[in-house]
Amino acid sequence: MHTKFEELIPQKVLFSIKEISDLGIIKSDMCKKLIYNRKIEIVKLGNKNFVSKTELIRYLETELIRYLETRTILVINSGENQKLSA
Repeated sequence: MHTKFEELIPQKVLFSIKEISDLGIIKSDMCKKLIYNRKIEIVKLGNKNFVSKTELIRYLETELIRYLETRTILVINSGENQKLSA
């Protein structure tokens, strides 16, 4: 499975937290937590935080891979449990 985030995200360089939330990518509270925990790198202009499109795509791809790995492990473990109980 290969998601083309480059095509899904609008053609802009920087996104505010509100714009990211309005696009339905990451809710604003979660985005703030990710920034605070340094999971997403920001560009600070004045007193506002912005996330570059490149950084947003990097984060989404990392999380997609992590999610798929987790799901694969759950499926494997589920299969093992079925074999053990059968």
